[in-house]
Amino acid sequence: MKKIWLFGAAICMIVSLGSCKPKQSAYKAAYEQAKEREMDAPTEVVVVDDQVVDVAPVSKPKVAEATRTEKIKPVQGEDPNRLKRFSVVIGSFRNKTNAYSLKERMENDGYHVVLGENDEGMLRVIVSSFDDKTQAAASRDAFKRKYAPNFQDSWLLERAY
Repeated sequence: MKKIWLFGAAICMIVSLGSCKPKQSAYKAAYEQAKEREMDAPTEVVVVDDQVVDVAPVSKPKVAEATRTEKIKPVQGEDPNRLKRFSVVIGSFRNKTNAYSLKERMENDGYHVVLGENDEGMLRVIVSSFDDKTQAAASRDAFKRKYAPNFQDSWLLERAY
């Protein structure tokens, strides 16, 4: 009699533990739906010299994002005409060596970098500058995509005069 009870209890445990297994088909269906949405998203293809350079999903820039406004002047030796109203800042330093190091790195990647200094002595490393906020936001988003996962904290600076 004891053996029957033990056998019955063992079968009940096996059945109860077996029913807790997650349904892999549910996970698979959710994964396939996400992949399908990703495939349906419009993409932007950049072609240079008949070669595809970048394929990235097109997203509207977040223009409503807050921008930081401050008085900024170009560091001595920088071209003041390259600083416009809205700028994409990728780094902010008190240490000049760090700022110049990042500037040199970005110039080696083909950017025309400008160093700006605010009233508090912070050096802003600026990779692009525009008169239009929408263009600046699009440039910032493209820069973030290109260098992901680095430079995800890049931001917009509105120049106060």
